[in-house]
Amino acid sequence: MKRKIIKIDEDKCDGCGVCVPECHEGALQVIDGKVRLISDLFCDGLGACIGHCPQDALKIEEREAEPYDENKVMDYIVKGGPNVIKAHLEHLRDHEEFEYLKEAFIYLEAKGIHNPIKDVKPIAPKHHQGCPGSASRVIEKKNDENEETGKRQSQLTQWPIQLHLVPPTAPYYKNSDLLLAADCVAFSYGDFHKDFMKDKSLAIACPKLDSNKEIYVEKITSMISDANVKSITVVIMQVPCCGGLIQIAKQAVIDSGKNIPVEAVVIGVNGDILQKAKLN
Repeated sequence: MKRKIIKIDEDKCDGCGVCVPECHEGALQVIDGKVRLISDLFCDGLGACIGHCPQDALKIEEREAEPYDENKVMDYIVKGGPNVIKAHLEHLRDHEEFEYLKEAFIYLEAKGIHNPIKDVKPIAPKHHQGCPGSASRVIEKKNDENEETGKRQSQLTQWPIQLHLVPPTAPYYKNSDLLLAADCVAFSYGDFHKDFMKDKSLAIACPKLDSNKEIYVEKITSMISDANVKSITVVIMQVPCCGGLIQIAKQAVIDSGKNIPVEAVVIGVNGDILQKAKLN
């Protein structure tokens, strides 16, 4: 069965990564200086990433892609080299697609290709169904011999902060640099106050669980147009559902008619900065 799916022109792609946070399904990653489609399984073919490529390297093509065939995907993946293979296997593992992971292991063994994560068990019970962002996991942390002592000062300079509650023309937004953060970020990134909140106004939201998100676009548009917000930094988690916050910010900039800087930052569930990209 043919279906629509993203196609990347590697000759045009310069690896800037602007498209990566626009893919809510997590199907795109920058590897070896190029954006790669890590798995057909997670590309919905809707093309949310296309309009954000400054090199016009993305387009939608219609090709055989369903029913999903891990062997056919691996035929494509192995052409990208060891790092692309590793990223694909980790993508399957992290999304708990263990049956597909087993098929990929068998493929590599049959072809005599090195398996970069062969120590990972390919079969595991699938307790979780649905959005991969809500999958349960335990995050291992190393004991830090240089544990911090003392009290770090909060950089919060306003209240309220939830986007449904904030007045968009409040004094603290006027002529400010806005930090628009997903709810979970502050709990995942240890230096959130120091690295992101300092000298910024703040609004937080959850693009997955919050209701009436249309009002978010209206409020941020007002912050830009009426409160003269000078820039927006959007900080989200790596989970697919978080990408909607970037779309909200970008739409608000378009609706405002102003061309202010927008930067997207993606935080991993382990607390690392995975991606930074300027969106305009």
